Amino acid sequence: MADGIAYTRVFDASRERVWMEWTEPERFADWFGGAEAEIPLASVAMDVRPGGTWRATMFAGPDRREIHWAGEYVEVVEPERLVVTMTDRPDDAAREVITVVLTDLGDGRTEMRFEQRGHMDAEQYRRAEQGWGTFFDRIDARLAA
Repeated sequence: MADGIAYTRVFDASRERVWMEWTEPERFADWFGGAEAEIPLASVAMDVRPGGTWRATMFAGPDRREIHWAGEYVEVVEPERLVVTMTDRPDDAAREVITVVLTDLGDGRTEMRFEQRGHMDAEQYRRAEQGWGTFFDRIDARLAA
């Protein structure tokens, strides 16, 4: 889809455990960016409440390109719905909107519906979708450990 990303993934973990991957700095720092990036825990701040902000510094790829992520929590309904803005250009007003909906499927399984909408073009969304896929693989590996 040209105007964003929609992605569904099922994890073999409780909804509460998947929620914590999105809302606890030490967990988020480990999976966000996938295996090709490092996020120092000291760079992560998360005030998980409507109107609260978050930030993280990522060192990406072999050249360790520094990326400053930031955003604001728009909606927080623990442990089922999280709406948060996101940008890698904190001085720019444009923000992507991330929506995560977690559904308890029973048997210790959780469905995550993920959407990203905002201002990027189709090629940027295609690349972002590939990136999120690797990030979610990392969550899957963390939850299986």
